[in-house]
Amino acid sequence: MLAERQSFVTHLECSMTGDRCEADQVHGLSRVGRPLLVRYDLAALAAHLDRDALERRDTDLWRWRELLPVRQTRDIVSLGEIETPLVPLPRAGGSNVLVKDEGRLPTGSFKARGLVMAVSMAKALGVTRIAMPTNGNAGAALAAYATRCGIKTVVFCPDDTPEINVREIALQGARVWRVNGLIDDCGAIVAEGAKQGRWYDVSTLKEPYRIEGKKTMGLELAAQFGWRLPDAIFYPTGGGTGLIGMWKAFDELEALGWIGPERPKMFAVQAAGCAPIVKAFDDGVEHAERWENAETIAAGIRVPRAVGDFLILRAVRESGGKALAVGDDAIERAVVQAAKQDGLLLCPEGGATLAAYHDALAAGLVGKSDRVVLFNCATGLKYPMPDDSRTLDRHAPIDFDAL
Repeated sequence: MLAERQSFVTHLECSMTGDRCEADQVHGLSRVGRPLLVRYDLAALAAHLDRDALERRDTDLWRWRELLPVRQTRDIVSLGEIETPLVPLPRAGGSNVLVKDEGRLPTGSFKARGLVMAVSMAKALGVTRIAMPTNGNAGAALAAYATRCGIKTVVFCPDDTPEINVREIALQGARVWRVNGLIDDCGAIVAEGAKQGRWYDVSTLKEPYRIEGKKTMGLELAAQFGWRLPDAIFYPTGGGTGLIGMWKAFDELEALGWIGPERPKMFAVQAAGCAPIVKAFDDGVEHAERWENAETIAAGIRVPRAVGDFLILRAVRESGGKALAVGDDAIERAVVQAAKQDGLLLCPEGGATLAAYHDALAAGLVGKSDRVVLFNCATGLKYPMPDDSRTLDRHAPIDFDAL
């Protein structure tokens, strides 16, 4: 696969206090209960690898290996993580709107990015049992990667999680439990089990490495746009790992001298029925309160509380972007619009980004000439679709004009 390589990881750092932790040890949150971030010797990395050399590599996730935390090739647990394409959406979006279609990844969603990194690092650190809460796609990715390397997994999901997600998690080797609550209620069970030493908790941002996997979305965008970033990014935001990761990626690329200081406007997109980040943004505060009675058809962004709320809000504000909420009706219309007008099947969370883009365009937050990226975070094939089919009796006379 890859040659054994030099590692550029130096340490881990608390995202709130800046306190340092040793690398190559099992960590959860920092001592103040906030996410840990992986730090690299970027000056040494820049001397080791230049942009031209990187561009000559195969365009998969592991082309970025020096900017990733897995030290030894033998610890990589891969299912074939490709660079996902940018698909134009000329009718439903506009001439400058592209969809980063993450449904092409293993297990059909962008959760593969974070979980391939978390599981590879768990393998490297000798972890034998992992647990997590999920709204569906993250649990599927965890089950697939962990099963591939022999790590046991226990997954807890809300009892109304899409049935296909529950079944794929179980089929791929995890013990999956349906819980009468929301994802943070499931997370509380995982946290208690971890406290008792029963498993390692890989909940969103509660271990350091899912961010590193998700940041590859930002690394890929920089390369795909010729090392000039797009003008705006619309990202479906539940736990917000990808948005935080991309913001980190842009800083690292600038430190390497591969991009300039310009940044896209980051739009954190939530559902109107679960919009804690939007409320915190509008209220001008740094931390979001738990959203009570969360409800939306976009299960992936039904996250009442995010441990990395301040990191999401910081990136959105520093970029000049905004947190936006869209209703379920608008999400459904956007999914139908993209499918019927451009032939691209979006998941509900991806539909939310298209709906939010139209709202932002109408409000003057972006212009038609702006280069915009929408994230479709999973294949739309996993979700219920309207049945617009008709029936035909082959034994009766057929009116071919009516067909």
